[in-house]
Amino acid sequence: MAGLILLAVVTLLYAGYNLFIKLSGGHVPVEATTTILATIGIQLAALFTSGVFLSYLLLRGGQVFSLSNATYFWAAVAGVCIGGAEIGYMYLFGGIGQSKPMDASLAIPTIVSGTIVIAMLFSYFVLKETIAWNQLVGSLLIVGGIIMFFVKGQVSV
Repeated sequence: MAGLILLAVVTLLYAGYNLFIKLSGGHVPVEATTTILATIGIQLAALFTSGVFLSYLLLRGGQVFSLSNATYFWAAVAGVCIGGAEIGYMYLFGGIGQSKPMDASLAIPTIVSGTIVIAMLFSYFVLKETIAWNQLVGSLLIVGGIIMFFVKGQVSV
């Protein structure tokens, strides 16, 4: 049960990240040529949050903090990926380098659901995890859904 609660909390936090970065991008002045300082602000806030959690763990005691070199290496690679994604998000949502900011209702579902498909493929081909038929069908439906996001329709909600 604790794992499901943590999964729900992480999902809500990730949704908040996606939505609040859109709100941040919506406040980019038209004369701005870069959003890099906002991206650095995101990283500083993330570092602060991790620092607060580290302080909590230190006060609680009983923690083992030693990690392997591979743990640090892959964490750094993940950091490069999220840093690049944040830069891209800010450019998408700030409208820099394009005619207008991209809608969150298009960008976030495309990015998040595309991530699901990429993770499934990576899990199968690189991590050698078993993939069930329903995961494969679900991924194909996701790809179809992403395509549908870019089909121009005349339906208004």
